[in-house]
Amino acid sequence: MTRSVVIVDDHAMFRAGVRAELGDQVSVLAEAEDVDTAIAAINEHRPEVVLLDVHLPGGGGSDVMRRALSPDTRYLALSVSDAAED
Repeated sequence: MTRSVVIVDDHAMFRAGVRAELGDQVSVLAEAEDVDTAIAAINEHRPEVVLLDVHLPGGGGSDVMRRALSPDTRYLALSVSDAAED
């Protein structure tokens, strides 16, 4: 069973690397680079999983989770930060 995914990160190179690493194991429905485009992509595609950067232009990953209208979507936070609050 192929899982549907949206990749959200403000760095295009990172998104491309994640997509390449995932290969054919999942169906990448969309990519987004900030809070507003992430919310739009999630609301449009209703993915099973969102790979979500913690820090984004326009807010953060928590803003995306609060504002997206896809209650069955699961979120996996991505960050290189080692700050406890992240």
